[in-house]
Amino acid sequence: MVIQKEKKSCGQVVEEWKEFVWNPRTHQFMGRTGTSWAFILLFYLVFYGFLTAMFTLTMWAMLQTVSDHTPKYQDRLATPGLMIRPKTENLDVIVNISDTESWDQHVQKLNKFLEPYNDSIQAQKNDVCRPGRYYEQPDNGVLNYPKRACQFNRTQLGDCSGIGDPTHYGYSTGQPCVFIKMNRVINFYAGANQSMNVSCVGKRPQHYRDKGRDEDAENLGHFVMFPANGNIDLMYFPYYGKKFHVNYTQPLVAVKFLNVTPNVEVNVECRINAANIATEDERDKFAGRVAFKLRINKT
Repeated sequence: MVIQKEKKSCGQVVEEWKEFVWNPRTHQFMGRTGTSWAFILLFYLVFYGFLTAMFTLTMWAMLQTVSDHTPKYQDRLATPGLMIRPKTENLDVIVNISDTESWDQHVQKLNKFLEPYNDSIQAQKNDVCRPGRYYEQPDNGVLNYPKRACQFNRTQLGDCSGIGDPTHYGYSTGQPCVFIKMNRVINFYAGANQSMNVSCVGKRPQHYRDKGRDEDAENLGHFVMFPANGNIDLMYFPYYGKKFHVNYTQPLVAVKFLNVTPNVEVNVECRINAANIATEDERDKFAGRVAFKLRINKT
């Protein structure tokens, strides 16, 4: 025989819910007395307080091993890469001589990029250093901060300095300047105490060269470099970090392309020639080198 459970009315359900929230007979709130709630709150207060204190202590201990100025681990930047300016999407430098807007954007970027290299700013903020030797500034037990930096004057860029240049870095005449810079690596002694320089060649990807199609060398034509031979002096190293080396300005190499074959896309590769910088690693095509495309359109 099935016994049917008596169905409760809505009023009964509400009364039972009210009694659960607060029972005036037993003085219980949601099934517990005030003492029971107090013990539970005290337990969680102590428990989470302990977790917070342990986390804070762990973070404090870890921060004692970290320098505010030098990254603790730098293994991902063992070999510096190269980059070009003007900075463009996909590293494509495209110039249409008859279209001012096509190259004016590059000119504006270069004006802003080279502004800190103005001779007056460099003379005000940085030192005249002795060429051919590292500019080391050890702490010797006392924090030597901020570190001084060597001058790299804009006039060293010769025809690519953009100073009083009606050709706008050569972009308005089809002889553009492209600037090569080495990425910063803290405490890296580039060159291993030997001279170093940047060299550039017209170079297609390997699968084109395997088919005997390496015409980029001819299409690239002649170019000149500033400073001469693309030299990078040792005095701009080592770099001590953004917070230590406040006024540091990276050395640049400007490449002025004089007679690129017009209306043809030319593949260019520039690399740093230094004793302690490997440039042959096919797994990292930006280690010590940079490849970009150059196209001068003429109508």
